[in-house]
Amino acid sequence: MVYVAICYYAFLLLGTSAAAKFLRDNGIALFMVQDEILNLLQKADMTFTSPEHPPLTEQAQKALDWAVEEKLKSGESGEITTTYLLLGIWAQKNLAGHKVLPTLGFNDQKAKELEKFVTLKA
Repeated sequence: MVYVAICYYAFLLLGTSAAAKFLRDNGIALFMVQDEILNLLQKADMTFTSPEHPPLTEQAQKALDWAVEEKLKSGESGEITTTYLLLGIWAQKNLAGHKVLPTLGFNDQKAKELEKFVTLKA
C-alpha cells in the first residue's frame, strides 16, 4: 500500500508528467488520493519508508512488471514514465490502486485515453 501512495504522490505532486496532467485534468487531486487511500486502508500506515526503496506487494511488483513489459514492447527508448506506471496499476485488478482510482472517476475509458500518451502494442 505504501508503494501505491508513493506512486500517486509522484504522479500528482511532481506533476509534470503526462499521467499527472491527465489525472489533474480529470479532476483527480492529491488530497483526494490521500483521502481514498486512508479510506481503503481504514487507518493510516504511519511507518516511514524511503521513496527509493518502497516495500512492494506481489500485486505492486506485477504492476511494475507490466509497465516494463509494455515499455519494451513499444520499442521506444528512454525511461518508463509515470504513464506506464499508472496504466500498470490500472491493469492489476487486485491492486489497492485499482480500487482507489474508480472512486476518483478513473475508469477503463479514461485508461484508453491515457494510452494515447504512450505507444502500446498488443
